[in-house]
Amino acid sequence: MIPNVLANRYASAQMQAIWSPEGKIRAERQLWIAVLKAQQALGVSVKPGAIEAYEAHVDDIDLDDIATREAITKHDVKARIESYNAAAGFEEIHKGMTSRDLTENVEQLQVKQSLDVIRTRVIAALAVLADQVAQHADTVLAARSHNVPAQPTTVGKRLANTGEEILYALNRLDDLIARYPLRGIKGPVGTQADMLTLLGSPEKVSELEHRVAEHLGVSTVLTNTGQVYPRSIDFDVVAAMHQLASGPANFARTIRLMAGQELATEGFLPGQVGSSAMPHKMNARSCERINGFHSILAGYVTMATHITGDQWNEGDVSCSVVRRVVLPDTFFAIDGLMATFLIVLGGLGFFDGMIAAELNRTLPFLATTTMLMQAVQQGAGREQAHEVIKTHAVAAALAMREGEPNNLVTRLGQDPAFPLDEAQIEAILANPSAFTGQASAQAQAFVTEVATLTAANPEAAAWRPGAIL
Repeated sequence: MIPNVLANRYASAQMQAIWSPEGKIRAERQLWIAVLKAQQALGVSVKPGAIEAYEAHVDDIDLDDIATREAITKHDVKARIESYNAAAGFEEIHKGMTSRDLTENVEQLQVKQSLDVIRTRVIAALAVLADQVAQHADTVLAARSHNVPAQPTTVGKRLANTGEEILYALNRLDDLIARYPLRGIKGPVGTQADMLTLLGSPEKVSELEHRVAEHLGVSTVLTNTGQVYPRSIDFDVVAAMHQLASGPANFARTIRLMAGQELATEGFLPGQVGSSAMPHKMNARSCERINGFHSILAGYVTMATHITGDQWNEGDVSCSVVRRVVLPDTFFAIDGLMATFLIVLGGLGFFDGMIAAELNRTLPFLATTTMLMQAVQQGAGREQAHEVIKTHAVAAALAMREGEPNNLVTRLGQDPAFPLDEAQIEAILANPSAFTGQASAQAQAFVTEVATLTAANPEAAAWRPGAIL
């Protein structure tokens, strides 16, 4: 069998286990047992020793046997029923159920478990990111708008921008986990007719479904659904994962830009090679991977849109092949992305000397709004002062592109049309942090919010990824 690259190369063992063939079959068998126990408790006759036999063989999963049976039956669920019955020596499972009663609920269990895993990853990433924000909250940096120096900010504030986006996405994830609904045991077309016949009363049918939901750890069960639950729910899940990836993707692109300007590094480990041909290269390769994962997830969002609004009557299986790819691979991708994000955050570094050099080089331009306001305070007309600054700023910028130093301060200070002299302008530039506004406070606000989150989720905050290529 050709391996799944996303799973084998990037996803954690925990996520792989949820979506592995053995993991799914084990979950199906546990669901069959939960239904059988509920049926017995509600008056359905079950042969003595059957439940114990099924429980004893939950882990006896023979994929080759199942494949052989499926080649004959042309029905995957029927093959898995036969294989489990043969192992246990009974034919008691699947009473009153259809294939979708099994697969829909188990797939939703896999989704729910995966959402819980990803929530752990997100909280862990926020914890490490908050540490970086706190460490660099006051490191003044030339902020860029349209990738052009605009105003000073701080490194911590730049990182907190990413953090705020991730927190917003986490709110959506928490909401999704809280309201995620189970299809339940509904039968071939959603009417629960077969289970009603088997159990004999609506109250018993409801009680069985309640017990199944409790077994699966889901509090909400759909009342009106057909053979399959609405695939717009799958879209909601995939879109939420793409949204979670967007903050790290923005971060990764920014670090790639900063690395190219020699302002930052994602870390470069002993023995690592940046290029097979160019020994000096220290690429932001992991950040590139994060952006690649984001692109993959965008593709899965597109795929998920095509199975929404396409449900024929009470349901069909045209969505099956899409979901077999989209659901597990979405979680493999976001799992790999968050692990890579954490690794980058752990090795993240900033070159203070280069940051200061860029700031000093561009600061006269970044402070022109303050110069303009002080010129106005000294009696200059606003538009006239603006024109003088613009003329000299453009000339200084063009000269810098020819290799000359930034001489904007000299140009303005020696122009009789501008009311500030060089000493006054230098005084304005003496304290770069004065131009950062609320940047440090905003960064600290993020750190405080994350501290509250991690205090409530200490195990999640402490999670760290294993080795990843």
